[in-house]
Order: sequence, then C-alpha cells, then structure tokens
Amino acid sequence: MATYEYLCGRCGSFDVKLPIGTAPKDYGCPVCAGAARRMFSSSGLSGTSHAVTALHAREEQSREAPAVVSELPPGVRPVRKRPHPALSRLPRP
Repeated sequence: MATYEYLCGRCGSFDVKLPIGTAPKDYGCPVCAGAARRMFSSSGLSGTSHAVTALHAREEQSREAPAVVSELPPGVRPVRKRPHPALSRLPRP
C-alpha cells in the first residue's frame, strides 16, 4: 500500500492509501465529495515527527552557513585525559 496525496479546491489536501500503481488522477474528497486532483509530493517526509523535520532543516542550514565556534561556552571545562597506564611501561628512545 502506498500513500497518495490529493488536493481538493474547497477542503484542502488529504491522503489516501491505495495499492501501488492504482491511484487515479482524480479522487472524491471525503468531506465534500467533490473532485480532488492528485498531487506529487516527496515521499516519507510528510510522516516524520516535528523533531526530525527540525533537525533536517537545521542540517540543511548548517550546510550553507555553518556556525563558527571560537571558544567554549561558559561553564564548560575542557576534559583532560590522562595517558593510559600501559604507555608508561613502553621503552623510551
């Protein structure tokens, strides 16, 4: 089953689930029973959550104009990693 999007001139857009390849060019609106024409839209993006959509938009924006970080935010201390203890037993040149 595939989800097809139709646009009614009076009521707006609505989705219809039909078997793949069987979607007609016009479909009856479930609200006013008027003729609605099929719209072609990107698949899968209309069913994503708001958080995923916002992250996608943020990623696209950072691709064009990335934010430049010049210093750490206030209150964040750099983490100092101690060398692994096994490194002290290695022979020195």
